[in-house]
Amino acid sequence: MTIIIKKSTDILPSEITPKSIYQERRRFMKQAFASSLLIATDAMLPAWAKRWPDLEAINHNIDDKLTSLEDITHYNNFYELGTGKKDPAANAQKFDPNPWTISIEGECNKQGVFNLEDFIKPYTLQEYIYRLRCVEGWSMVIPWVGFSLADMLKKFEPTSKAKYVEFTTLLDKSRLPGQSRRVLNWPYVEGLRIDEAMNPLPIMAVGLYGDILPNQNGAPIRLVVPWKYGFKSIKSIVKIRFTETQPKTTWNILAPREYGFYSNVNPDVDHPRWSQSSERPIGEPFWKPKRKTEMFNGYGEQVANLYSGMDLTKHF
Repeated sequence: MTIIIKKSTDILPSEITPKSIYQERRRFMKQAFASSLLIATDAMLPAWAKRWPDLEAINHNIDDKLTSLEDITHYNNFYELGTGKKDPAANAQKFDPNPWTISIEGECNKQGVFNLEDFIKPYTLQEYIYRLRCVEGWSMVIPWVGFSLADMLKKFEPTSKAKYVEFTTLLDKSRLPGQSRRVLNWPYVEGLRIDEAMNPLPIMAVGLYGDILPNQNGAPIRLVVPWKYGFKSIKSIVKIRFTETQPKTTWNILAPREYGFYSNVNPDVDHPRWSQSSERPIGEPFWKPKRKTEMFNGYGEQVANLYSGMDLTKHF
C-alpha cells in the first residue's frame, strides 16, 4: 500500500464530502465550543492554534467518506467523562484543558516538564485521514490534525535502554468526573514498543476537522495509532515515559484475556465475547451489511514488518 502525500494542487480533505458540508462542520465546531464557553473568541485560543496554516493532507488509500463531525464528537469511548457513548460529549463542559503540561521521563537524554504550547511548537501540523477501529465492532474515518509521534520522540533522544514508550492520561477527578468511579484503575496508561512508536503512522493529535481537539475526543492532545484498536490511542496525555520493560496498561491489567498489550486490529482473533471479523462504519444504516475488517485496519503494508515471526494469536 503506497503512502500518498497530497499537495495543494490535489484533492483536499474538504472535497471528500461536499465543500459546503465540510465548511458547515467547521462553523458548527466553533459555535459548539463558543456555546460551551470553551472558546469565546479566537483571542482565547492557545497560541499554537490561533492561525493554523493550510494543512498538508496525508491519506493512506482510504476511499471511505469521512465520518460526520456530529458522530465523531457524540459517539465516544472516554471513561474519564463517562462510560456511555454520549456521556463524554454531555460531560465535556466540566473538563478544562488549561493549563496543561506534559512530562517527559525515563530512558532519554532530554527529560523535563513542558507547557503544551512549548511542547507542540517545534512540530509541523498536518491533516491525517485515518480510520479508527473500535474493539466493539464500529469504525470511523477521521481527519485528524496533528504531528508525527516519531519526530517528537526523537527530539528527546531515547537511549539504547528505551524499549517501550508509556503514555499516561491526566488524573484529576475535578476535571474528569468519571475518575470518581472505580470502573478502571486510574490514571489510564497505555504503551507501545519503541519500534511501533517510531513508525511513520502514529501521530499526536491536537485537532480534527481543521479545528482544535474537542474535550470528548481527548483534548488537548492525544495519541492516534491507526492499525490498533481505538483504546490504544490514549487521550488527554500528561506524561510520556521511555522504559526498558513493557508497561502495564490499563485494559490489559483489567481483562488480560480480552485486551492484549499489542491490540492490533486482527479479524482472525476474536474478542472472547464477540467476533472481530466485521465492522460497522458509524453513520451507515443498520440494514446495510457490515464491512469486512482488514488486517492491521488496512495499514498492513506499513506495519506488518513490525511483527515478523510473531504469533499474533498469542501476542494479540
